[in-house]
Amino acid sequence: MRDKMITFLLKNANPSIKRRVKNEILYDLALNEAEEYQAQILQEPMIQHIMACQKENGWIGTSLHGGIETQEGGTKFLAEKALDKETPVLKRAMDAFVSTPLDDWCYDTRGMIIDEFKVTGHGHNLIRCACIARAGFDDVIDISPQIQLSLDCFQRVLEVDSVLEITHPIRGGKLRVFNDNEKWPCRYHLDILAHTSSWKNEQNVKMVADSITKLMRTDRPELLNLVPSSWVGHALGPLGGFPAQGLTVKVTCLLPSPISIPNRGKPEVYQMEYMEWFARCGVVRYIPALREALDDIIRAVDDDGICRAPVLELKGWGPYCGSQLEVDWKSKIRKSCDITFRALLIQHYANKGE
Repeated sequence: MRDKMITFLLKNANPSIKRRVKNEILYDLALNEAEEYQAQILQEPMIQHIMACQKENGWIGTSLHGGIETQEGGTKFLAEKALDKETPVLKRAMDAFVSTPLDDWCYDTRGMIIDEFKVTGHGHNLIRCACIARAGFDDVIDISPQIQLSLDCFQRVLEVDSVLEITHPIRGGKLRVFNDNEKWPCRYHLDILAHTSSWKNEQNVKMVADSITKLMRTDRPELLNLVPSSWVGHALGPLGGFPAQGLTVKVTCLLPSPISIPNRGKPEVYQMEYMEWFARCGVVRYIPALREALDDIIRAVDDDGICRAPVLELKGWGPYCGSQLEVDWKSKIRKSCDITFRALLIQHYANKGE
């Protein structure tokens, strides 16, 4: 199936996917091929649009958190498109992360700095560091404190009986918020770990796997899909905070938090982004539910090398989604290329090192 998927993608996919297949999967990207793909990718309308949105200081758009026309969405899209790190539009955006102070209004907080070490599941610097990690600039810009913070957040899950120990009720018990200086994992912590490698050793990977296993349990109804809020002077939903229980890669709709809420008439489908990130972290081999999901996704690859697994169809890019590398899904072949590529990445990283 792996060879068939690769053959299908190298024949039908766009330059970004072809480049990443040859570089990430086959480890066989020639210099002349890399240069040719780079030139083709730079000419794509969306890349040109991002370049047009870039300010003189390198910042993309006017804000941080959001879709393609923001610093977050723009940098993550450029990174996923497999542009060279020295490409001016990407490098200038990373330079802007270095030169722009955290109290600048372009961070969307009206000059207030939300400390990601004091307020779990929040902090514009956490978003910033996830962008840096995704672009592969963690060897240029130091985000080691946030990598350790991400590990500590997963470790905290194993240190307490449940999230009830580190939160307190407000509004007459209708809402729970995290205590000050507490830790709990969210989407951005996982994003940072998935796209860095300095933290990876057997002990850390196994710890993250044990934490995820505990979060995926469903044996305590009072904890199922419970996602406490953060406190930033007022209650605010976390950045894709992980639930006390009920963490899943199969969902019925897109939500900031990786949980599934039953929806009559809508079957559960795979949210491939989370599955890919777990695979990149190296935890799939330790978690039977994720191994089963991997097997299910690969079983759905047909004889033409196309993955037919039921997936959450996320067109475009936003702060809580982003996997479409093809220009659009108006043709079935382009949609199949995007889905099949993600399935190939999941298989590759899940089995890496075995």
